[in-house]
Amino acid sequence: MESSDVTASFHHFSNSSNSSPTSSSPISSPPAPALIHSPCAACKILRRRCADKCLLAPYFPRTDPLKFTTAHRLFGASNIIKLLQDLPESQRADAVSSMVYEASARIRDPVYGCAGTICHLQKQVGELQAQLARTQAELINLQAQNKNLLALICMDIEQDSSSQQPDPIPNCMFQNNDCFLEDISQSYVFASSSGCEPSWDI
Repeated sequence: MESSDVTASFHHFSNSSNSSPTSSSPISSPPAPALIHSPCAACKILRRRCADKCLLAPYFPRTDPLKFTTAHRLFGASNIIKLLQDLPESQRADAVSSMVYEASARIRDPVYGCAGTICHLQKQVGELQAQLARTQAELINLQAQNKNLLALICMDIEQDSSSQQPDPIPNCMFQNNDCFLEDISQSYVFASSSGCEPSWDI
């Protein structure tokens, strides 16, 4: 009985001494950390799991929770999801912008919503069109006045130029001078024939 125990102990010591430390199994690398998918604003507000291909994630990012809160207050999550599912992907961004604008307008004006904003803008457009028409009429009137003023200025210039021309000498002055010269010549001839010096006193 004692010999069998000694033999078993000897075999156990031999096996343990023959095993080298280099024959141990290699150390395994730690597992890669799992990627944490942050939920979009819609799923975070609705307190549900946000899938990888969440329909609302591209339009309601987690950095802008107010966008979904505003639209959800008026339309509700189910209506928003149903509307986006019925539209092609190219029109979904515009639809979300329209829903957010309508919800914001409804918060500002609970009675009329964006219809009140549209009516107000149409009223402003009408007032601006009337103001533009009045301005155009005043411009046409000023252009006509300017044209009339230029015509009057041209008429005044023509009248001034005609009044500054010298008056022609009347023919009677030349006739009187001829008579005067003729009288002088006759007096000189008479004085010469009489032997007297002619008198030039006139």
